Amino acid sequence: MYRFDSRVRYSETDENGTLSVTAAVNYLQDCSTFQSEDMGKGIEYLKEHGKAWWLSSWQILFDRCPRLGEPITIATYPYDFKGIYGYRNFMILDEKGEYLVRANSIWFLYDLNAGRPARVTEEDVRGYGIHEEPLKMEYASGHLPPLKEYEEMGTVDVAHHHIDTNHHVNNAKYAEIAAEFLPEGFRTEELRVEYRKAAVLGDRIVPRVGRQPGEVTVELRSPEGERYAAVWFREKKGKI
Repeated sequence: MYRFDSRVRYSETDENGTLSVTAAVNYLQDCSTFQSEDMGKGIEYLKEHGKAWWLSSWQILFDRCPRLGEPITIATYPYDFKGIYGYRNFMILDEKGEYLVRANSIWFLYDLNAGRPARVTEEDVRGYGIHEEPLKMEYASGHLPPLKEYEEMGTVDVAHHHIDTNHHVNNAKYAEIAAEFLPEGFRTEELRVEYRKAAVLGDRIVPRVGRQPGEVTVELRSPEGERYAAVWFREKKGKI
């Protein structure tokens, strides 16, 4: 298991003074990036070999959102590789080692030169190790279906602040854009994100918002209707 320690910064909190959904996603993807960089298989290594790990989906459970200034530990480990896919768990822990956030993620290896997904080889994953059992949580089954009833909420133009080193909209930015359409006072207990097509600088995103009791789904589509990503939030009930 790879881990690093941090402390909840003011810039990472929401209006309630707790870690925001976007900041949590950033911590998780930073953790796996740090592991790859420390192993010598980070961004530059992948570029040199014409490959990239791209995210297919997130499932994130918020057991308790840590508060401003609270010490936290972020940890991750891959638990399986099959075909083109890599499966990785994440967690954020408090000082006592109790779960604050638990997550599952599915990644796929992409051949940048061929322009298509690539099967994972032993060399691609050497050093990561698969010694851990999958994290205990209720894993989501099935995909997020297209919304049948929704409200279109204007457009979002992809700007430079959305873009990462892959020259795509960063994974966390989709959740950040979608979270803007949550009702006031909504506290997220579970977040799911599924990625379909990478948006790039200059693209225009059309959010479609569907609401059910205790749930909000935001589809981020192109003006032509292609799905960039779908983001689903389940609301936490009761006091935090």
